[in-house]
Amino acid sequence: MAEKIIPCATCLSDSDFTLTKAQSSMQNMLKLRNTWSAVGYNAGPIAMRCLSTTASCKDSESWFSKLLVRKIEPTKESHSRMLSDKEIIYALHTHNVRPDSMGDYLNNYKNTVGLINEKKTSLSCKLVASWTVQVGDMDQCLHLWKYTGGFEKIDQAKEDLWHDEEYLKLMNERSKFLRSRHLQYLLAFSYWPQITSRTGKNIYEMRSYRLTPGTMIEWGNNWARAINFRKHNNEAFAGFFSQIGRLYNVHHIWCYKSLQDRKETREAAWRSPGWDECVAYTVPLIREMHCRVLAPTEFSPTQ
Repeated sequence: MAEKIIPCATCLSDSDFTLTKAQSSMQNMLKLRNTWSAVGYNAGPIAMRCLSTTASCKDSESWFSKLLVRKIEPTKESHSRMLSDKEIIYALHTHNVRPDSMGDYLNNYKNTVGLINEKKTSLSCKLVASWTVQVGDMDQCLHLWKYTGGFEKIDQAKEDLWHDEEYLKLMNERSKFLRSRHLQYLLAFSYWPQITSRTGKNIYEMRSYRLTPGTMIEWGNNWARAINFRKHNNEAFAGFFSQIGRLYNVHHIWCYKSLQDRKETREAAWRSPGWDECVAYTVPLIREMHCRVLAPTEFSPTQ
């Protein structure tokens, strides 16, 4: 027999609530209790009685709403300040190239890199990596640049280059080879290993995540532990989160000798006690994710 729920005195006497609203609120609580029972969770008569006799209807509705909304803790520090060094900014250029123009495009970009390298003493920037996408978004190239000195150095570099006739000529020529492009300014996670250039023949995997806003600190806390499971084979190349551009984006870049090496390395991580827990805690934070397999260009500093 269903337990009889007596509306609280607050609900009946409060001028802001009619009897109909109070009854509706109680019916909703009963429905929720029945739902809990259906999935194996017993709220119990004590819990329901407390809700109906000690809390106002407004308080009850507020309590139920907290069950359905993830609470984001306030903080006095910005996410970027807590997770990274803001004096080093990375620029990730994503270029979607016309399929019939990839060779001309790469030659143009190689000349652009050479021009910037000649001016590196005044620009405070350098190319970290340059890739073409082998699996994922085809006919796409990614270029990762590092600026030392914060956004002030980025402003200075832009001002300098936009007054360089040779640079502008290369830019205009490159536009003929492109379908679209995108730029993100990134910060490196402080708990990732330092970026070091690789030699030999390698492939790279970029795993990109779009997180729920407000969860970057929680992501960082979990991955600060998770990265320890992925250091053994020197596979961790870089980890970033977006500062300007598409926000709440995270990019993890891994380095492997081959696709087979990637498979074996990832399977070894799953055999490590604790890795599965880190994944379980971070998956609910993700709204969208995708991966791309990358090959270094001939002029990429890391191979």
